[in-house]
Amino acid sequence: MKDKMNLPQILQNSVTNYFEEAIDTVIDYKEMFLVYDCAIKEIKTKFDILDSEFKIKHKRNPISTISTRLKSNSSLMSKADKLGIQFDIDNIKEHIEDIAGVRVVCNYIDDIYKIADALINQHDIELIKRKDYIANPKPNGYRSLHLIVKVPVFFADSVQYVKVEVQIRTIAMDFWASLEHQMRYKKSALDNAENIIAELTECAEIIAKTDEKMQKIRIEIDKLKIEKSAEETLIEKLRKINISLL
Repeated sequence: MKDKMNLPQILQNSVTNYFEEAIDTVIDYKEMFLVYDCAIKEIKTKFDILDSEFKIKHKRNPISTISTRLKSNSSLMSKADKLGIQFDIDNIKEHIEDIAGVRVVCNYIDDIYKIADALINQHDIELIKRKDYIANPKPNGYRSLHLIVKVPVFFADSVQYVKVEVQIRTIAMDFWASLEHQMRYKKSALDNAENIIAELTECAEIIAKTDEKMQKIRIEIDKLKIEKSAEETLIEKLRKINISLL
């Protein structure tokens, strides 16, 4: 009889404990995503600085665009299931390397390697993995340079070293990858999917040759020596430091 009288209290305690654990889990995941979001900001800032440096020293921007993303909860669950790991924070941090992603789109192929090397050579960046799909394209024609790097994120009372996936590719490679991504998710609904895949693979080869040709043309243009007057040289130097002449 005494146990029956205590049953409501036992149920209430169980429900309270369940919600406390659920809230703690949500907070833990929010903190994890905060750390990865900060790591993205660190990497993006490094690329912004490198782009500014190239603009001053080499008179052109090697980077066209920079985009970032954090994997969603559903994507993380799908990736964990694919890897056969239990869905908890420790396993996610250890086994999933692309929670945080930064995509850098460059103008030319050689810019990709210059930017990548400049990032990797920074003393606080640790290279975990490098996959060169430009030198060794995937069978479907996909090309890009993939890096998994670890960057320190400084908080008020701690430092956390966080993995970030960096993808670096040309404008043409990015255009192709976007179209291939659309096709992949609509593949089951397409009657002529195999034909489209073949056409995309062919386009990848054409784009690769165009990228190489455009780079050769740019190099030839860079070699041209133009005689400038003293006034033109001065104006060019003033432009570098952004001083208005008006």
